[in-house]
Amino acid sequence: MKVLVLGSGGREHALVRALARSPQRPELFCAPGNAGIRRDARVLEGEDVVAAAGEAGIDFVVVGPEAPLVAGVADRLRAAGIRCFGPSAAAARLEGSKAFTKEVLQAAGAPTAAWAEVDSVEAGLAAASRYPVVVKFDGLAAGKGVVIAADEAEARAALEAMLVERRFGDGTVVVEEHLTGREVSLLALCDGERALALAPARDYKRIGEGDTGPNTGGMGAFSPVPDIGDEWVAEVIRTVHQPTLEVLAARGTPFHGVLYAGLMLTPDGPSVLEYNVRFGDPETQVVLPRLRSDLLDLLLRATEPGGLDGAVLEWDERTAVTVVMASRGYPESASRGDVIHGLEAVPDGVEVVHAGTAERDGEVVTAGGRVLNVTALGADAGEARKAAYAAAAMITFDGAQIRKDVAA
Repeated sequence: MKVLVLGSGGREHALVRALARSPQRPELFCAPGNAGIRRDARVLEGEDVVAAAGEAGIDFVVVGPEAPLVAGVADRLRAAGIRCFGPSAAAARLEGSKAFTKEVLQAAGAPTAAWAEVDSVEAGLAAASRYPVVVKFDGLAAGKGVVIAADEAEARAALEAMLVERRFGDGTVVVEEHLTGREVSLLALCDGERALALAPARDYKRIGEGDTGPNTGGMGAFSPVPDIGDEWVAEVIRTVHQPTLEVLAARGTPFHGVLYAGLMLTPDGPSVLEYNVRFGDPETQVVLPRLRSDLLDLLLRATEPGGLDGAVLEWDERTAVTVVMASRGYPESASRGDVIHGLEAVPDGVEVVHAGTAERDGEVVTAGGRVLNVTALGADAGEARKAAYAAAAMITFDGAQIRKDVAA
């Protein structure tokens, strides 16, 4: 079977590595890939990915990033007769629009913070009944369109950046009650009718230790999460994912793909912060190394209504920790072209997946904000993080940033 992974980040490299472990031994392709992915999969050339996939005889496409899904690439692939793992554009609005997500959550009766959609700075300030308050750009913003404003001045600055300066493009803003607690990510494979939970993970969104500095796409993660048990997972699937699938199916837009719930564990119970409609990054880098079931089989089954019925997942009991190595200036900017040294020194058993890399004159260089993920497994979080940080210390490039407290 010819399988194409669409995307160029750490999540996509982790997907390629996991699909390569399938007993079905698929022939793997990537588009566009990066320096690491291109060593594990053949590059699919062509401007139009749908046309290129058809010409190459691709049997199955796994879409990594959110932007192509929101733009409707899954619909185009299916219309061309190519099997695809990923939701339709209509269902992908769960990530493409924060306000749409809130409306669906309300219709599903799922727990979420109080909110208001606004289109002006003054309306946004009026909606902020108390501080801190969360200000979210309604559309896609590469994980950077969320500001936790401590006071009115910070809220005004965020609203002006989003609604006046149009820093992330045209769109409205969601002003949301600030929730406190611990965050957890729960991803589920969905076949339009049923949600099958993957192992929970916890990620680290801010750039600095102790959750300081600006938000990023994620600076590290670990799985499993010690305070999250099987009963809790089953309850979240029952009260969050499953009713969401039912609302979408009733509207004629069944969800096939990964439904990723970002949750806050509040004193009153879990509350949904956001939905993503694809594998998380960097959660994928710690969830998939622990998966012992055939990922390819699961993704294929999810494309069919009810296809996941009876599926049971098997997991490595060890803990996985991933540490992100980011480029100079991230998240405000990204240094590119810095030569990466030491990749060959990383010991067997530690996985390095490429996120923002390219090849130049035979050398691997930085090509984005988050450059590498260094992932290790251990008997517990302490053992895994020790191995991950030790391996990361062997890798160097100018301006490298690494958060030191992942899984501490």
